[in-house]
Parts: sequence; C-alpha cells; structure tokens
Amino acid sequence: MPIPDEKRAVPAAVLIGIVPRPAGPTVLLTQRAAALRNHSAQVAFPGGRVDAVDGSPIVTALRETEEEIGLPRSHIRTLGFLDAYLTGTGYRIVPVVALIEPPFSLTINHNEVDEAFETPLSFLLDPANHKREGREWKGHFRTYYAMPFEGRYIWGATAGMIRNLYERLAG
Repeated sequence: MPIPDEKRAVPAAVLIGIVPRPAGPTVLLTQRAAALRNHSAQVAFPGGRVDAVDGSPIVTALRETEEEIGLPRSHIRTLGFLDAYLTGTGYRIVPVVALIEPPFSLTINHNEVDEAFETPLSFLLDPANHKREGREWKGHFRTYYAMPFEGRYIWGATAGMIRNLYERLAG
C-alpha cells in the first residue's frame, strides 16, 4: 500500500484514557455510532479532528472526549503523548495518554458514539493478543493489528496505537 502523505494529512488527536480500577487498570474506548458515514460502528478512542481554535492535541483530545462521551476534563490528568499515528485514510493522529479519575459518569452523544466501555489494560498490553491480519482496501493489500475482546473487534488505527503504547512501555 502506498505510504500516506504526512504533509497533506488531517491533524487529529485521541485520548488514551487509563482508568485505575481495584481489579486493575482499564482503557476507556468507544463504539462509534453505526449511522456515521466514516468508520461507523468501529471501536475507537474518544477524539477527532483538530479545530483551528484548539491550540494543542491535548485541547483537541479533551474537547472531543467531552463532546463524544461527556467526560468532564476535571477527571482527566494528561501524562504525555505517543508518536503521531499516520492512517491510510489520511489522518495524522496524536495519541494523548491520560489517567481518568473515578468515579465519573458519562453522557453519550449518540450522534457520534453508540457506547463507551472499558477494556483491561493487561489484555491490551499482552503481545499474545496482538493479532496481525490483513485485507484488500482500495486495490491494495494492507495489514493491521487486531485485538478481539469479548465480542468487540479492536483493530486498525486504534489497535495500532495500542501496539505503539505496548512498544513504548516494553522498550
């Protein structure tokens, strides 16, 4: 598959929100709304395109998280960034890693997200769960990571960013 043009990529940011739970930390994910035109019903991190007024990937990730799932910024403590992730669909995504302090309640914006859920961080960071899969897309064969978990199919950019988090922590 041709390498995406980073200079023409649309800037975006997502929140990799880690929730400390008594049974072990989890990662907050969303199931995108089935009615969306792009990436419908896919598992994703809260996030989206950078708006001109945002000023930083952190502001974008926090704004989008609040818009999509109603998580107040007061519950989020940013820790840092992962390397930008360039997608085949033309986005340059900056993953913002953060702690999400419970207890919190979410207000789902059903125009963007069908639901939010948590997946154990231990599952996501176990390389045995990082499956390499592939398919043809727009005439090119592409491979990607997939991490199926309890009936959910975490794949593509989301799984790729999780893999990058694993590699950063393992390295």
